[in-house]
Amino acid sequence: MVEESHTRRNVLKATGVSIVTLGGSGVAAGRENVREVNVGFDSTSARRFAVEASNDVIREFDSINAMTIRVPEQAITALESAPDVNYVEENGQMHALAETLPWGVDRIDADVAQANGYTGAGADVAVVDTGIDADHPDLQANLGNGKTYHGSSWSDENGHGTHVAGTIAAVNNYSGVGSIAPDATLHAVKALNRYGSGTYSDIASGIEWAANQGHDVINLSLGGSKSATIESAVEYAYSQGSLLVGAGGGSGPCSGGCVGYPAAEPEVIAVGATNENDGRASFSSQGPEIELAGPGTNIYSTYYDNTYETLSGTSMATAHVAGAAAQVTAAGYSNTDARQRLHDTAEDLGLSSDEQGYGLVDVAAALGLNSADN
Repeated sequence: MVEESHTRRNVLKATGVSIVTLGGSGVAAGRENVREVNVGFDSTSARRFAVEASNDVIREFDSINAMTIRVPEQAITALESAPDVNYVEENGQMHALAETLPWGVDRIDADVAQANGYTGAGADVAVVDTGIDADHPDLQANLGNGKTYHGSSWSDENGHGTHVAGTIAAVNNYSGVGSIAPDATLHAVKALNRYGSGTYSDIASGIEWAANQGHDVINLSLGGSKSATIESAVEYAYSQGSLLVGAGGGSGPCSGGCVGYPAAEPEVIAVGATNENDGRASFSSQGPEIELAGPGTNIYSTYYDNTYETLSGTSMATAHVAGAAAQVTAAGYSNTDARQRLHDTAEDLGLSSDEQGYGLVDVAAALGLNSADN
């Protein structure tokens, strides 16, 4: 590729031309209102015409019939209509694609952890939900195995599970959205149908399956009334070494006792939701079972059918805590030690304990970093 600049005087000298008039227009090439354009051509004569029209030749290509020139604006119309000139385009710019960093990922210092080399690589996270969009470009590279209790595929037909999964571990591909543990492996457990509902049996079986796969973290962004079958499943999963994270529910404000199940089970980290101002999200359930808080309002993440959506809920807050749990388990902590580590390093927001539990989850602090380490 040639990237040297030629002055118009040198070009004219080389071609034996002393003055150029375009297409009989009577407009001689000058330096007023000069524009930089790319010109494509099909013949030597068209190439020569473009050279003669230019003030400067900026670039000629080795293998394609095109060149970049600077040309007076008033000459462009004649150049466009010249024989064998295929196109004349402004030499515009493209830009590096960038991921959107959702405010919640930033708020819990997941970006600090990643800047210091912590990506969640090696952690396996089961998302017991509506499935995960198997074709989403932000998730494909991080998808492992899956299990479905609704239809033949664990791919998402609702969007909720995909949204949760994106917050936990959307891949770092310089587009789409950033996540908390971008190298963790996601496993879809489709225990909820396309309408977002599933039986106790489906959910319990999904939890059991994830535990038997040896998955480190089980995300439970779902809830309802107490079930003895699900209680047995979470007890089993916890005994097998899985760390379970559950949504506290959207029954707030309340005076306590409104945290849903399975989050309210002792083996599950019950998560409350915070807003952008570090207050309790208005919908977030309250109660002594709340163990940690996570960002839960206006969370931008992946969605089914290769799209993105902004959603709010303790489901979203749960995904933030599950992503943090993935980072900590990837660093070598057992489920019980990881749980304690998340307690010990949570940020006190000054809210009551039935709103925030130990506080807002802090990924960097849990990994021994601080916000100045990025």
